[in-house]
Amino acid sequence: MKERNISDPATAEGCSATAREVRSDWTREEILDLFALPLNDLLHRAHEIHRHHFDPNEVQLSTLLNIKSGGCPEDCKYCSQSSHYDAGVKATKLMSRQAVRAAARKAKAAGATRFCMGAAWRDLKDRDLPAVTAIIGEVKALGLETCMTLGMLTADQAERLERAGLDYYNHNIDTSEEFYKEIITTRTYQDRLDTLRTVREAGLKVCSGGIVGMGESREDRAGMLQTLATLAPHPESVPINMLVPMAGTPLGETAPLEPLEMVRTIAVARILMPWAYVRLSAGRKALSDEAQALCFYAGANSIFYGERLLTTGNPEEAEDRALLAKLGLRAEPPKPC
Repeated sequence: MKERNISDPATAEGCSATAREVRSDWTREEILDLFALPLNDLLHRAHEIHRHHFDPNEVQLSTLLNIKSGGCPEDCKYCSQSSHYDAGVKATKLMSRQAVRAAARKAKAAGATRFCMGAAWRDLKDRDLPAVTAIIGEVKALGLETCMTLGMLTADQAERLERAGLDYYNHNIDTSEEFYKEIITTRTYQDRLDTLRTVREAGLKVCSGGIVGMGESREDRAGMLQTLATLAPHPESVPINMLVPMAGTPLGETAPLEPLEMVRTIAVARILMPWAYVRLSAGRKALSDEAQALCFYAGANSIFYGERLLTTGNPEEAEDRALLAKLGLRAEPPKPC
């Protein structure tokens, strides 16, 4: 796992003056070796790499809005929006662009710089494209970065989203290829990889991560990160979610993941994908301030900000502001070194 300097030093406040090589050939064994490091050694290495590439005291704030809830034909065992489970989420129609604009304006006023929108669809239908592209225009007009997750896309759909001004497309791989079939049967792992390739070929930035704490092994967590870290280029944004068990779903009574395993996952993600925004995503309400602080030290430099994440709870904005202030972190997009 030798790392070489590959460019002249770049300087920025809070950043080291050495750039690091970016690899896309990580093996499963190498990644498991990282997970197995003593925690202090793992955190030191991850923080050093984080500091090489970003100002470590800046955190990007993203707000996530559910623009179409429930009724999804997928059978993802963690998801309360699946039509396969009785989790109390009613199907809704796509929100109007005026309603989305109002929510985006509120998010910007609260400090968010990226506005992420999710629709509970298996795939985007052409009939919905005009409404979706109009929504993108409304949010872009406010000066926010835009991200959407709408399920699988065709090449033409991805190109039309890019022309409409979409910045990022989110399509999580969720877990390792081996464990995937234990969680989802209505879409294959390859379907997800094909969508990521379609998004990249259309010129959109890729947002892709996964969920930990679904009963998977550490090797599965390593496998998930290996899939992401062997994409070339790496995803620009990597959300790491910790399962929020939802009543009525098959994973509704899953035991919580040990918080330090979440910290380790963040740290390994940072080492493998040094230029990515590593987002501390769902499940933060179950993490103490101290556990979140370790995640930031390990390389998380983005959070979802606002009281709701699709159908799950999230810390209140004031609570997050207080935490960032306590840690001396600035709520602004991290500056690359």
